[in-house]
Amino acid sequence: MTTEGGLLQAQSWNERVANLRWYNLFMGCLHAAQAALILVLSTGFSLPWTTSFLVYNPLREEAAPQSVQLLSVTVGPLIAVFLLLSAVAHLVVTIPGVFSWYTRNLRRHINYLRWFEYALSSSLMLVIIAMLCGMFDLPGLVLLFALNACMNLFGLMMELHNQATGRTNWTAFYCGIFAGVVPWAVIAWYFFAALSSFSGSIPTFVWVLLPTLFVFFNVFAINMALQYKKVGPWRDYLYGEKMYILLSLLAKSALAWQVFSGTLR
Repeated sequence: MTTEGGLLQAQSWNERVANLRWYNLFMGCLHAAQAALILVLSTGFSLPWTTSFLVYNPLREEAAPQSVQLLSVTVGPLIAVFLLLSAVAHLVVTIPGVFSWYTRNLRRHINYLRWFEYALSSSLMLVIIAMLCGMFDLPGLVLLFALNACMNLFGLMMELHNQATGRTNWTAFYCGIFAGVVPWAVIAWYFFAALSSFSGSIPTFVWVLLPTLFVFFNVFAINMALQYKKVGPWRDYLYGEKMYILLSLLAKSALAWQVFSGTLR
């Protein structure tokens, strides 16, 4: 009976990971198709990247900040990049050798590729959101990118650390929450400052963009918490993996098409 039960369990695992392979392939194609559409349909809408330096004024005999525009960045290709990053990550895991590595890690309740991809794609998403809210200072955007990347790497540490613990250790999870909250606080500051300066009506997409993306970013943490607390179907790590993949598609699609409808058409 034990042998038969183990065989059935192995068959069930093999069937589920086979479905996960097709799921990744499908999601990768969806991300790639959206990236192509954004590139083809979007306009040349651009936003500046600026910075400021202390410049000495010999007449006043003092140093004062001077703002400089470094370059103008077209938003459409930036959106296509984070969609393509997700597409590549999903499609790469379907390659036979990589897929074996991917499924071995899933058995251990860890997915390295997910966190590395999120560290790049979601951080780029956050930079775009910050720019749309009026944050153009390039050093500040770099720090925002790095802090959000650290949040995702704390997610990797959460999975890696708990390989060797009998009881779930939440330290990396709480550190990730801190790293994730700070960029959103800064973005909200710029967002509400920009709203207060508008004399006319605010475009609908501006009102919808920030709360929508804030919710999508935070449900990733909820998904992880449900996994480690083993709530309902999240007892199965593969269920949580599918939820990560679905949430990634929804979050990236929401940002891409809200920005397209508001500014890139």
